[in-house]
Amino acid sequence: MKLDTLDFTQLLEDYSHFKVSSLRGRYLKEEDLIKEFKAISHKFKINNEGYSEEDRIISSFHLGQGSRKILIWSQMHGNETTTTKAVLDLLNFFSLYKDITDSIFELCSFVIIPVLNPDGAVRYTRANANLVDLNRDASSRTQLESQLLNRVYTEFQPDFCFNMHDQRTIFSAGTNPFPATVSFLSPSFNEERGLNVTRKKSMSLIASASLMLEKFIPNQIGRYDDSFNLNFIGDFFQAQGTPTILFEAGHFPNDYAREETRKYIFLALLKMVQDICLDVEDQLIDVYFEIPENKKLFNDVIVRNVKSEDSTIKDIVIQYKEVVEDEHINFVPFIEKIEKNIPFFAHREINVDGQSLILEKHFSLKVGDVLSSFKVNDNVFVI
Repeated sequence: MKLDTLDFTQLLEDYSHFKVSSLRGRYLKEEDLIKEFKAISHKFKINNEGYSEEDRIISSFHLGQGSRKILIWSQMHGNETTTTKAVLDLLNFFSLYKDITDSIFELCSFVIIPVLNPDGAVRYTRANANLVDLNRDASSRTQLESQLLNRVYTEFQPDFCFNMHDQRTIFSAGTNPFPATVSFLSPSFNEERGLNVTRKKSMSLIASASLMLEKFIPNQIGRYDDSFNLNFIGDFFQAQGTPTILFEAGHFPNDYAREETRKYIFLALLKMVQDICLDVEDQLIDVYFEIPENKKLFNDVIVRNVKSEDSTIKDIVIQYKEVVEDEHINFVPFIEKIEKNIPFFAHREINVDGQSLILEKHFSLKVGDVLSSFKVNDNVFVI
């Protein structure tokens, strides 16, 4: 394959060849990440950019010598690991596909920070060690991690920024019954959510990647809300005149580990890099706005038509809470709602047709309870 003829179908089929298979699941161990960083450092230049609030090293990789500069950072929220896996897959791809990589590196230079919030990553928390959301600290820069990212941005002076995140399982792609497996946003640069050359560039890159992804995950691509807040990092950099793209890794059916989603994030990353290298000028603004907006229309599990204690028929909504135990994520099923005719979608639906649930422990179901299993007519259902 050559850069101008990349076959994304073939790349998807070949994914296992360059996937960093040692990093799997939702919780990425610090020692595993450090091991991968050391392995990559033999192939690409690694920098110690500084330290977190708890004195953990924040590393970056510097690649390429081209004039078009791309800054990528992931895991500024410590519990959002899918894009970190995809970014490391991209680095591994760069190391293995030399013909493509040489073409990319002639045209582009990269600074890639795989984990901006290592303290939150260890704890598997959104916030950093001081309980600050770094994505609400862009202009204030009260935290060391925010100051570090701003310094890297100022010194590197990127032409494009990729801001990598995960999103919850509750999001649908529009009002249709499809999960938002991958979502994007071209952030606003002002309160009016206006359009300028900077924002149009990021919109066009998103639109192009979306058209490519539609071949693989049709109806599963969403567009994030573009309300403006200068303390959001994407809005802040967009307002500085740098085209910035928010990536959101979401739910793929039966993929709570997000091993499928990481593939599509990788493809989107590579597609945008290709477009930047080839200086694609297509103004796909209309295509961008055709991407359906994310809606909060999904639940993890809905148990339909349950006969309650008062003999009325109700639905039970269950959401998983991610609980870290021994550096492993357990998905604990908590009851979020018990109501009649809940009008939402679910990643899993169980219809009990007006029967009562037989519980292992005899107690009244209520919001906040853990419901991990039940029986109906001698059939055991495990959530």
